[in-house]
Amino acid sequence: MMTIVDYGLGNVLAFTNVYKRLNVPTVVARTAADLQGASRIILPGVGAFDHAIELLNKSGMRDALNTLVTDSAVPVLGICVGMQIITGSSEEGRLPGLDWIKGRVRKFDAASLRQSTRLPHMGWNDVQPLRSGGLFAGLERDARFYFLHSYYFSCANDADIVATSEYGGQFSSAVNSGNVYGVQFHPEKSHHFGTQLLKNFSTL
Repeated sequence: MMTIVDYGLGNVLAFTNVYKRLNVPTVVARTAADLQGASRIILPGVGAFDHAIELLNKSGMRDALNTLVTDSAVPVLGICVGMQIITGSSEEGRLPGLDWIKGRVRKFDAASLRQSTRLPHMGWNDVQPLRSGGLFAGLERDARFYFLHSYYFSCANDADIVATSEYGGQFSSAVNSGNVYGVQFHPEKSHHFGTQLLKNFSTL
């Protein structure tokens, strides 16, 4: 069962609508009990790192998610801030993250950005997969996704980076280690590119 975690952040309805069009059964989890039977998990998020962690802690789902992801190896896809909280810490806050993939969330160096808007990095951008297949099956060429963020995931192990994008230099726009996946962009806002990626996740 595709389970979408609703802890108060992210457009949960957008994900359920995409999977409805793909004929993939979904359930929305708002409590630890709702996570029972999950075979794949979507962890969305928008906003600040600490706020996301605080809401996840208050939801009562953090321990259940840890058990599913780290003990039972259920595939999980973190999106935007949902991707950032799967690492250990962030320059944006003080609270510890989930630490499912080793690394740290860092802020873009605004002085290095030529764009007049500087931060946040907002709008469509190219994504260059570093591996064939997986999340990016059928998206190896000309994939573009919608971004909205000022921080990025800096992996401790470069082998965990599966796609990069350019914004004042290259940054990791998708990561993967074992059953844990993360994308900095919003597939639910990225038209057919995002639909393909979410479909790929449902069949991993």
